Amino acid sequence: MNAPASISTSVATDLHWFAERAEALNNSAEHAEDVLPELGRRDLLRIGVPAALGGSGGTTSDSLEAIAAVAERSLTAAFVFWGQRTFIEYLLASPNEGLRERWLADLLAGRFAGATGLSNAMKYLSGIEALQLTARAQGDRLRVDGRLPWVTNLRHAGFAAAAAVQREDGGAAIVALADSQPGVRRSADLDLVALRGSNTAAIDVDAVDLGPEWLIHEDARTFCPAVRPAFLALQLGMPIGLARVALRTARERAGSAHAIVLPKVAEVSAEVEAQAAALHAGLADGRFVADAPTLFRIRIRLAELVQSALGLELDATGGRAYLLDQNREFARRWVEGAFVPVITPSLTQLQGELARHAAQGQG
Repeated sequence: MNAPASISTSVATDLHWFAERAEALNNSAEHAEDVLPELGRRDLLRIGVPAALGGSGGTTSDSLEAIAAVAERSLTAAFVFWGQRTFIEYLLASPNEGLRERWLADLLAGRFAGATGLSNAMKYLSGIEALQLTARAQGDRLRVDGRLPWVTNLRHAGFAAAAAVQREDGGAAIVALADSQPGVRRSADLDLVALRGSNTAAIDVDAVDLGPEWLIHEDARTFCPAVRPAFLALQLGMPIGLARVALRTARERAGSAHAIVLPKVAEVSAEVEAQAAALHAGLADGRFVADAPTLFRIRIRLAELVQSALGLELDATGGRAYLLDQNREFARRWVEGAFVPVITPSLTQLQGELARHAAQGQG
């Protein structure tokens, strides 16, 4: 396993909880409420967070690799991990110290759920869609209405979600919405094809009254580009982990087809690790803040490599891949892999954004 130094050997070997429940997490909500506390119990949510704030230190790259390690066991659990860790990143980047003081300890421990409702905001920045929440100013307060149709990690035991709101003056702010607020309503779980244990639902927002204490950042156009590298990089832990486990399985099961399969496995493995290395390098030197197109290209290529890796696992496994009594993991990973191209920002959206940049001579 390609685990970062921030993950101790004891914790890394303890990830079997997610592997043992991967099928159930993919197919039902039976263990949905347990995923976050299990991530917290292993201190995975603390990775990449400064020790002074309750974390275990390290970098965003360390957190990305922790998400990849979980994704090797269960993409559903990794999806929850990404949502929680990204919300934590928003609080770390926010000038609102009160929000950190109120929630950070419980978020890091996995006692309270944080959801990244900024997929809409990221598309708004690229001109793909309008913001889905509107805000009317009432003094220093905002009255917010609208609907977020797809948000992950909305735990029934309690959650907060980050969201962008369109103000009447044409600007946009980033706010926190909590299930405890009057007017915030969580829908039933969305009827997903897979990842059904991820607590994914819609949020209806009806005349929610927000004071300054709920403001993550007053300017979405400043905040979102600054956090986008972490938003996307942490997300990419999912395809990296899924590709790694598929390629490792293909290597182990190649059998008589090894002469054909193994060279292809080696080629795809090398490119997966090259893309991961480029991702880590870009996070380390901060280039993705100004050079989003390079990050988009890494996202697109990793999605393609996941499909190649799963295809090689199928080639190596042969007909056994279709026998559930012999191999349930391939069928689950195949469906998990179908999610990678469509998670926001989808490949189609990123390709459109790259075309726009090219037309403007921006990369």
